[in-house]
Amino acid sequence: MIDKNLLKKYNLPLPRYTSYPPATFFHEEFTAGDYIKAVEESNHEKPEAISLYLHIPFCTQLCFYCGCTTHISRNNTLYEDYINALIKEIELIAGHIDLSRPVTQIHWGGGTPNALNMDQVERIMNAIYKHFKTDAHTEIAMECNPAYLTVEYIDRLLKTGFNRISLGIQDFDKKILLAVNREPSAMPISQIINQLRTGGASVNLDFIYGLPYQTPESFTKSIEQAIEVRPDRIVTFSYAHVPWVKNHQKTLEKNGIPGPDEKMKMFESGRKAMLDAGYIPIGMDHFALPEDQLSVALKNRTLHRNFQGYCTRETTGQVYAFGMSAISQLHNAYAQNTKNIPKYIEAVNNGKAPIEKGYRTDETDVTVREVINEIMCNNRLNWMEVASRINKTVNELKTITGFDPDRLTPLAEDELVTFDQDEINVTPKGRFLIRNIAALFDPKLKTAKKQFSKTI
Repeated sequence: MIDKNLLKKYNLPLPRYTSYPPATFFHEEFTAGDYIKAVEESNHEKPEAISLYLHIPFCTQLCFYCGCTTHISRNNTLYEDYINALIKEIELIAGHIDLSRPVTQIHWGGGTPNALNMDQVERIMNAIYKHFKTDAHTEIAMECNPAYLTVEYIDRLLKTGFNRISLGIQDFDKKILLAVNREPSAMPISQIINQLRTGGASVNLDFIYGLPYQTPESFTKSIEQAIEVRPDRIVTFSYAHVPWVKNHQKTLEKNGIPGPDEKMKMFESGRKAMLDAGYIPIGMDHFALPEDQLSVALKNRTLHRNFQGYCTRETTGQVYAFGMSAISQLHNAYAQNTKNIPKYIEAVNNGKAPIEKGYRTDETDVTVREVINEIMCNNRLNWMEVASRINKTVNELKTITGFDPDRLTPLAEDELVTFDQDEINVTPKGRFLIRNIAALFDPKLKTAKKQFSKTI
């Protein structure tokens, strides 16, 4: 448990560090030409593996908590135009990638990817299979709204090659779902999980805490319901209230949004239920069964993270992203597609990468990224291990990250970290505030004039 004084002390606006530098540093001077050049250079950089991300922005209704880039529509003509452009973008970028490189991950996000019908899903997957090298070990995942899943849809997903499904439950309480404009599952969750597992797929259940009407007791009840069906992973996201970015989130304020103390109680009580049930905590918000590959990777200190979530260092690849607003994460660059669907379709139809903005990483960025990833993923930083991995000396690493041991001392006094000259370790209590710890190694944060969500 963390006391209220610590909550107040460390509840600061900080990056989530799903990338470094964060997406707030992307700029419009980064062009389509810059991206194509970065893609070609990526063929000669590490990691060699390829991760593919496909963004399906469509939702049939707006969830008021949503912070994603979505488009509310049931217009199938628009869906078809978008899919045609998506396939053209895949073909365009594939022409600049060394296709002998293995694909270790394919991730469908949104939006609501299963807003598409299965004929449309299969067309897109066939385009991927045509160009890219996949095998039985390739993780093929889709984020799904269980309100739109049927027995037939799940069966066709499995036959198309999907082997991991993330179900966006958010909460089992129908009053809470109604308040945030989220439809409940069309089928019993246990039935969905049984069908997926029978077909050889793994299952994640995703929840959000910090929504109107949620209490520590109600949230824990939802987590206990999840535990009963024993998914491979349970993810508990902290609701990020950013109405200056997502205006529709103001709607939630009329029913009241839990404060940081209540949110921490929700997290802690839900976390305790999962730990008592044998789940292993992964990073800030994931919990996995002991035999899950994420738990094994954590034990072996080989956990990794990208915009799509946690993965292992062995399976992670440079991320090539397709679709409006999608963000590619290459060794030397980040590139984000336009968030405007008509502009996206027009650019691709004209044979141009639909880039809106991006960022070219330099040696400092790559170094800091490695350090922050190590802390965020593996709860420790062994200076020599990281320095050896990226061909730096320990002194270079400390200089580049602006490391000051005096800044760690207050965190050690608060029992968030332990450290000596060789290694920094995050304590179980410190994992609740991992963003605060990672921020100490972020030289850009000292000069950044950006808005971020608070850590709690």
